[in-house]
Amino acid sequence: MDFNLSREHLLVRKMMAEFTENEVKPIAAETDRTCQYPRENIEKLFNLGVMGMCVPREYGGAGADPLASAIAIEELSKQCASTGDIVATHNGLCCDPILTHGTEEQKAKYLPMLTTGHKVGAFALTEPNAGSDASKGQTEARLEGDHYVMNGSKVFITNGYVADVFVVFAMTDKTKGTKGISAFIVESSFPGFSVGKHEDKMGLHGSPTAEIVFQDCIVPKENLLGREGKGFSIAMQTLDGGRIGIAAQALGIAEGALAEAINYTKGRAQFGKPISKFQNTQFVLADMEMGCEAGRLLTYQAAMMKQQGQRYTKAAAMAKLFCSEHAMQTTTKALQMFGGYGYTKDYPMERMMRDAKITEIYEGTSEVQRIVISANMGL
Repeated sequence: MDFNLSREHLLVRKMMAEFTENEVKPIAAETDRTCQYPRENIEKLFNLGVMGMCVPREYGGAGADPLASAIAIEELSKQCASTGDIVATHNGLCCDPILTHGTEEQKAKYLPMLTTGHKVGAFALTEPNAGSDASKGQTEARLEGDHYVMNGSKVFITNGYVADVFVVFAMTDKTKGTKGISAFIVESSFPGFSVGKHEDKMGLHGSPTAEIVFQDCIVPKENLLGREGKGFSIAMQTLDGGRIGIAAQALGIAEGALAEAINYTKGRAQFGKPISKFQNTQFVLADMEMGCEAGRLLTYQAAMMKQQGQRYTKAAAMAKLFCSEHAMQTTTKALQMFGGYGYTKDYPMERMMRDAKITEIYEGTSEVQRIVISANMGL
């Protein structure tokens, strides 16, 4: 058992750490303040091969593995969780299901668009009355000749108002429950597709989240992803992989907060010495470090299990659950170390804490992760 990263993975970390320091960090606070999508940096990430990095080279991707993708998201999220979120959604929730379940024609058409074509991807499952329980979705797709007619809406869609390609889930037979859900590849240019409400969120201000509306949306028959009725299984499998990305995002947030806390406590003196010298401070920082190390092992393990073709549902859920809760705990405790300064926007701690919260909610709440873990324990 080797816990050391390969030369290739170390190079990915070095590249992403440099990009984050030089390109992401300088605009992170402004991105949050203005709620602006970091378009220029996303274009640069396309040029670096990070967007769609696990897509094989024949489709325009970098041919990397899930661990490389996790490392990229982790490094980006140390300074800007919004950027990490955009990349995680594009790679794990749009490129991956098309690569895994698409026909050769679908892969040849859409994967180059999502890599060298600089088209952003999204994933549309959640509805107003179908969050944790995806079986309650009401969006419907009806086959009419050579196309489907889709009606309904999706909410909280990451990359919603900037994406060009969506993996969308809709009922093709409402009488069959989850077995009546099918998956589709939908382009934002299709007739009947529109973007609804732009969400005004607590955090992740640079990650564009919106409602998507389908009003007699015309979806070509050949854009059915997989077979009719297999959409639920495609969604669950995709979310397994997506949870590795969210674990990496949460891990990056926690690591970024820890680094800020160490730097601040070394420079902040009270009662005649740096507050990093107080045992209470050291104990809290030690717990943060231990949690980051444990989260890193869980996340990397899940990524490697996916790469090796092993069943990784439980591993991904554990990584996502642990890292998201650790990120929330770490940012909260780190902010406390900053005292009143931590509560201001002069320092990044309040932004990191706001960004951390969503990792406990999306792609399966912490409660759902515990359901998934226990269901896979043979109880």
